[in-house]
Amino acid sequence: MDSGTGTGTDSGTGSDTGASTDTATGRLYGVGLGPGDPSLMTVRAVEVIAAADVVAYHSARHGRSIARSIAARHLREDHIEERLVYPLTVETTDHPGGYRGAMDEFYEEAAARLAAHLDAGRDVAVLAEGDPLFYGSYQHMHKRLAHRYPTEVVPGVTSVSAAAARLGTPLVEAEEVLTILPGTLPEEELTARLAATDSAVVMKLGRTFGKVRRALDASGRLAEARYVERATMAGERTAELAEVAEDSVPYFSVAVLPSRIDAERPARERGEVVVVGTGPAGPRWLTPESRGALADADDLVGYTTYLARVPHRPGQVRHGSDNRVESERAEFALQLAARGRKVAVVSGGDPGVFAMATAVLEVACEDAYRDVPVRVLPGVTAANAAAARAGAPLGHDYATVSLSDRLKPWEVIAERLHAAARADLVLALYNPGSRARTWQVGKARELLLEHRAPDTPVVVARDVGGEGERVRIVSLADLDPAEVDMRTLLLVGSSQTRRVRRGDGAGGETVVWTPRRYPEA
Repeated sequence: MDSGTGTGTDSGTGSDTGASTDTATGRLYGVGLGPGDPSLMTVRAVEVIAAADVVAYHSARHGRSIARSIAARHLREDHIEERLVYPLTVETTDHPGGYRGAMDEFYEEAAARLAAHLDAGRDVAVLAEGDPLFYGSYQHMHKRLAHRYPTEVVPGVTSVSAAAARLGTPLVEAEEVLTILPGTLPEEELTARLAATDSAVVMKLGRTFGKVRRALDASGRLAEARYVERATMAGERTAELAEVAEDSVPYFSVAVLPSRIDAERPARERGEVVVVGTGPAGPRWLTPESRGALADADDLVGYTTYLARVPHRPGQVRHGSDNRVESERAEFALQLAARGRKVAVVSGGDPGVFAMATAVLEVACEDAYRDVPVRVLPGVTAANAAAARAGAPLGHDYATVSLSDRLKPWEVIAERLHAAARADLVLALYNPGSRARTWQVGKARELLLEHRAPDTPVVVARDVGGEGERVRIVSLADLDPAEVDMRTLLLVGSSQTRRVRRGDGAGGETVVWTPRRYPEA
């Protein structure tokens, strides 16, 4: 940043944005004023205003400007003041371009007025509440002028920081994630994002407050939410958000979900079990609802490999176990919930596909646990993830079969493979092999070749989404059981499945897809 006081001379201590020019022009400043209290303006903001030739600020049609009122003590009588009056404050207009068209036209006209001063060699300070580039009106001037004139942006204290300070509680700590949301988002989007994050601030309340409150309630976060109105300004108010009347909320207010660390967890007579599908590879594949459930749990229960995919959070207790004790793991989770704990049972992929949902529900239906609430949250299945990597092999009817004979006899597996193959279904084969099971893949290939052509495409997908991901397309006749283990999933095409090479050379790729229309249709 330029450390001068508006003379347009670079002192060499920083860098400007904007194009250099041989013609003497004024300098554009975006000046952050902070959240409202004039004493929270930065020294640099005061310097820039004092040295500027022109002070510009946005205002509503009534003419009052909050930005000007914050900076009033630093304005001079000889300042040229440019009041940029919004043409409308609600999205109702007869402008041919609608609300957006009316606003774009206004910003263009405002930028032209400022450009005239800059061209005349005058330094222009555009005042902005909070920070100029954080939901600020200044940014519209910046996008139109900064590439044409020497420009400096003076940061300011945001309303987010002010709200946290007024609440006197940490906003985020350690590895927590802060999400900042405009209340104008659709309600379902707000709900999903609030459920998925650790801490949050929702801006632009006012007329959106009812929707924001419903989203907080639907995401299970309403009890945590705090309300801050006009932080650091006259009329400041803080409250529990659930207690705020909808018709009393102005635009200059925010909803805050503060840090969960050190927060008292509610005492419960009875907890619940939430079975969470993490997808095939962890955080990138988590749904917002699952992410929120994992963050909200008192205890995490699961196979140690799957637990390792979940970030550590202070206050949570982890209970890892071997992959072969599903019933014991389920009963342990239900016992914790019966004592008032909120328990997340962590499952890979989708918990309802050869995973923990069945194990938990089987035990939960016993008399001792019938009153313990159980929820199942879906996840991306291994079959869907592998199919996406290969193209669209599951584009038509398909069957999902586990080749493991640990819980059912091989004769049942063979019968189902025969039936699915005769029905010309694409097959997703889970648990195809392990160190202790080495012959099932070869036997399945032999059985399927009785019904499928040798060149039927097979997707061999290992560790999809993980560091060891490897996806190959082979012919059924060439499927090698030696390259298949428990981390591999097989997708065997139907008679209609296509394998196509797209592009040439090193940039080409082979895709596999199954048409949605069957020949006889």
